[in-house]
Amino acid sequence: MKLEEKSDIQKIKKELRKKMLSKALSLKENYKNDADRRIPQLLLGLPEYKKANTVFCFAGVEHEINTRPFLEQVFADGKRLAVPLCVGKGTMEARRIFSLDELKKGYYGLYEPDKSSEFIPMDEVEFAVIPCLRADHKGNRLGHGGGFYDTLFNRYNNVPAAIICRELMCGEVPTEPFDHRFSITVTEDGVIRSNNYRKRRLDN
Repeated sequence: MKLEEKSDIQKIKKELRKKMLSKALSLKENYKNDADRRIPQLLLGLPEYKKANTVFCFAGVEHEINTRPFLEQVFADGKRLAVPLCVGKGTMEARRIFSLDELKKGYYGLYEPDKSSEFIPMDEVEFAVIPCLRADHKGNRLGHGGGFYDTLFNRYNNVPAAIICRELMCGEVPTEPFDHRFSITVTEDGVIRSNNYRKRRLDN
């Protein structure tokens, strides 16, 4: 990729982030609540989740999907739960928690565990749930631009991972060579597996 092309894509991403953050904050509450109920149900039904003993998932903030019901179910299912902790520029680690009460607002206003929390090697994670500002149906996502998830999952690309995104936030995503492409995308409408781009829609 030429330098000028890279610069253009980064500008497009920057503007798109602003647009999508504004859109996320303006979504109607009844739509968000409905989507945020259905998406965790779909995650819990995935065979990758059912087989996993250790699950990695973020705790959603205001503009993101509310993952707390999913996190509570991970505990209820007797699985080991790890959440992200930002430890440096573009670098995050998986840290074990035993209660959502352990999460406090940290880097960029994200809910994180204490720095003394137990480190979990990513090669022990068997299923991961990934946030985004926007996603397409091919496994591409637009994040906040820090590169945390791309860096982590480019290194541990064998970990089964699902992007979660409200359907109204889905659309075309500009990509660069280092952007990680995930195997599963989940919206309130269904599960999309990027190996064939086919969508399984829910029965009404």
